[in-house]
This record gives sequence, C-alpha cells and structure tokens, in this order.
Amino acid sequence: MGKKNLAVIFGGRSSEHEVSCISVVTVAKAVDTEKYNMQLIGITKDGKWLKVNSIDEIQAGSWKNSKKQAIISPDSAKEMIVLEENSSSIVEKIKIDVIFPVLHGMYGEDGTIQGLFHMADIPYVGCGVFASAASMDKFYTKLVVDTLGIRQAQYVGVLKEQLKDMAEVIGRVEAKLSYPVFVKPSKAGSSKGVSKANNKEELVVALEEAAKHDYKILVEETIVGREIECAVLGYGDNTKASGVGEILAAEEAAFYDFDAKYNNSESKTVIDPEMPVEISEEIRENAVKIFNALDGFGLSRVDFFVEKDTNSVVFNEINTLPGFTSISMYPMLWNARGIDIKTLVTTLIEMAAERP
Repeated sequence: MGKKNLAVIFGGRSSEHEVSCISVVTVAKAVDTEKYNMQLIGITKDGKWLKVNSIDEIQAGSWKNSKKQAIISPDSAKEMIVLEENSSSIVEKIKIDVIFPVLHGMYGEDGTIQGLFHMADIPYVGCGVFASAASMDKFYTKLVVDTLGIRQAQYVGVLKEQLKDMAEVIGRVEAKLSYPVFVKPSKAGSSKGVSKANNKEELVVALEEAAKHDYKILVEETIVGREIECAVLGYGDNTKASGVGEILAAEEAAFYDFDAKYNNSESKTVIDPEMPVEISEEIRENAVKIFNALDGFGLSRVDFFVEKDTNSVVFNEINTLPGFTSISMYPMLWNARGIDIKTLVTTLIEMAAERP
C-alpha cells in the first residue's frame, strides 16, 4: 500500500496566526514521512490559501510569498486540493486522504473550516463542527458545563451592541460579581483581548478592548488559585486523560496572558505538580466529562483552577486545537505518559479515519 496524502494547514485569519505558524513546525517535523506525503498549506492573515514548499519557508516567514494558490474542493467526489499559479491556470490536482488543521482561534478552531472538510468528505484531525464551535465560544461552553454539576467561575454575558448603554452593563456585572473580574472575548484564544478589571473604570476599558475581538463578551469572577491543565485524547468511551500540568506565570504578569504565554521566559510549565491525588483525579475525570459533553473528538486541552484555601476544582475553558509549540502543555503532558510527539501526531492522523 502506498503513502497517503496528508494536507497540513496552518496560519489563518485569527489573532493566533503567529502561534499557529510555530505549532505547525512541531507537527510537520513529527509527521511520519514513510506513511504520508505531506502537503503544507498556509493561510495568510487576509485569508489567502497558499501552497508551501517546506518547513524552512515557514520558519523563515517566506511562505507568504508563494505564487501558488491551494484550494480545497468542497466537491465530495473529488477529495482534493487544486493548485493554481497566480490564479491563471490549474497546474495540479492532488487527492487528499486526510487533513491536519494546525489552526488556532477563529476560522480554524471554531467549526468553520471543519464544515468545509465535512463537505469535501475528507477525514481530518480533531473535533467536529459542533464541538469546535461550542468549545470556541466560552459563553456556550459554560451553558453546557452548567448541566454537568462541575463548578466554574460565575459569569455575565455581554453583547457588543449593549455597550451603547455602558451604565446598564456595569450595573448587571456589579449586581452579580465583585471586583476584580476578568473580561474575555467569547471566541478569542491565547488570551487575546483578555483583561483584568479592578474597578468600574477599568471594567469599561476592558469591555471596549474585548469588543475589538468579538461581539460577544464574557465577564467572570476572579478565581484565585493554581492554573492546572489536562490533555485528552480519543473520543466517546475511548477518551483518555493525561496527567495534569501547572502553569506558573511570571511574577510580574497580572495573569497568564498572551505575552506571558509566548514572550516571557519567566513563565513556566510544570508536569505532574505536587497536589493531592484526589484533586488531580477529579481534574482528569472532569476533563473527560466536559470533552464528551461537547461531543469532542481527537484532542483537546481542558483548563482548570484549583482554588486557593479550599482546593476546589473550578473549570476554566477547553481548547480543541491546543498549541503544539516547544512550550505547549498538550504534547508535554502526553510525552510524560510515554507518548512522544511523533507517536502523538501519527495517532491523531490515524484516528481521523475513525470519525463516526
């Protein structure tokens, strides 16, 4: 049996474009080239799909200069990408057997591109349309988790249009929550647009900042405690949870924001941190419950807090396409369980064919 054709898609139009360009290098280097012919497809920030020739081009940033466009056909009878030179003439058609979307955030992790893969009838890595959309939207994730009896931060939902009456919004928030509060775009990722507000004035600024990233905003109570993450792999009854990891943000960081995650060398991740076994087990069990309740498939990273003083486990959020950078928790958690990055990537690609 010959090699299968694998399309690895990265970049994208979201605020996490740069993170995707780092993650894809890790994934692409881990692809088993004895099993797969890899086709790299980069999506620019303005939405152009380009054929990329090598991992080196991604690392150098020169891939954006490619003259060859790559189009995934939505025709389920074709199951292919069409390559065009300067949009003038078709130069090549390549049948695709499976797709690995290494895309974070909007237009990649939110169910939109997954819908295209479904239309094209091409197997793909990761969560499906519903799980991707519901998990990307923090507000709707909370609605689902509310039904599970798992504690999560109290919250108030705000629509961008409601900010025209800022006094009413502030009143709603202050009636339910106490300062400080966190303000988040409902669909942004990697903490883009997230702010901590200690008073009314800061809340106004935080709401306006979040509105730049999404029309739906989430205001949450502050949970003081340890930031713990758990990786899940599989689907349905086959879902497995890794051990847990802890995020130690740099001391000067107000919280684990985008810069703390990717630009501050003082931020640390600890695999299997010291904690009571019953707490880590509760986190692992809750991670699987949440993943399955959202109809998860393939992979996700589920984030929690362990509240200071009470040791209560509090769900934070779920990421259906977590980072695969050198400092990303998801691959590190599985590596600690004996699944190296090459095995992990191969497992995810092969699992794509098992989607119900």
